[in-house]
Amino acid sequence: MSTVCEDVRKRASKIKLILMDVDGVLTDGKLFYFPGPDGKATEFKGFSSQDGLGFHMLHWSGIKTGLISGRDSPAVTERASILKITYVYQGFLEKIAIYEEILKKENLTDESVAFIGDDFTDFPLIKRSGLGVCVGDGRPEMQARADYVTTAIGGSGALREVAELVLKSSGLWQPMLAKYQLVD
Repeated sequence: MSTVCEDVRKRASKIKLILMDVDGVLTDGKLFYFPGPDGKATEFKGFSSQDGLGFHMLHWSGIKTGLISGRDSPAVTERASILKITYVYQGFLEKIAIYEEILKKENLTDESVAFIGDDFTDFPLIKRSGLGVCVGDGRPEMQARADYVTTAIGGSGALREVAELVLKSSGLWQPMLAKYQLVD
């Protein structure tokens, strides 16, 4: 994990909900298409198992999660179902209205939300959220404007890194270690 300044730790300590883009954040951004049994192309994506455990750690600690993606993908729907992600919105390049809807449902303010993105369509939420995060291989323009840039690149543990940052900053890391019997 990269060096974390006190301002970022303070922001991270207030997080109750982590929202994120999908392509370029939970995946490396590559899209693979293979012919399906009906002859139509089927999309495949790869997801990090470390990110998967990061979702479980957040949920166990009472922190909700959500996806706001510009693209529709059955692979994302399936992964989100497996991980019990609270909010899944796909096909929205304009993400502000969805963000506001989720905050209203959860009765949260911007300062209690983190958003993880990688590209221009994510900027409004990186800017507005209490903890705006860009993945390590995100667009330079986004990295320059984020509160925190992960060491991990998209699809390779970036969510897990943010999960650990939030859990450590909010005093939930030791209970997590105890859950996995990692405390002496």
